[in-house]
Amino acid sequence: MNPKSNIKNSTKPNIVLDKSYAFSLQVIELYKFLTQEKKEYVLSKQLLRSGTSIGANTTEAQAAISKKDFIAKLSIASKEARETEYWLRLLTDSKYIDRNKPSTILLFSKVESLIKLLTKIIKTSQKSNG
Repeated sequence: MNPKSNIKNSTKPNIVLDKSYAFSLQVIELYKFLTQEKKEYVLSKQLLRSGTSIGANTTEAQAAISKKDFIAKLSIASKEARETEYWLRLLTDSKYIDRNKPSTILLFSKVESLIKLLTKIIKTSQKSNG
């Protein structure tokens, strides 16, 4: 399976799955940089866990047994995205990564986009739930 393709084997693209998976790959690359180049292991591990958890929970939501379960899984993904944004801020403010570097700006933009997308899906699902 092409890693940039939809995780599910359907013909219909799933934007949140694709974006969260691509974001996970970028978080992994940052983790490698932080551990190999900066020798930073604590904050980077937190970032790795929360940043990859977004996609994992989004993927789990696809197999939800109910609308309530779907919303719960996406809510966890949203919380993980917010936590990831926190670790990115901490890493920039502590000077492990440069906030003005294009790759860092892109990571912040992508996590903010995921937060907005997840929030919109959750709110739409809650409204359709009654």
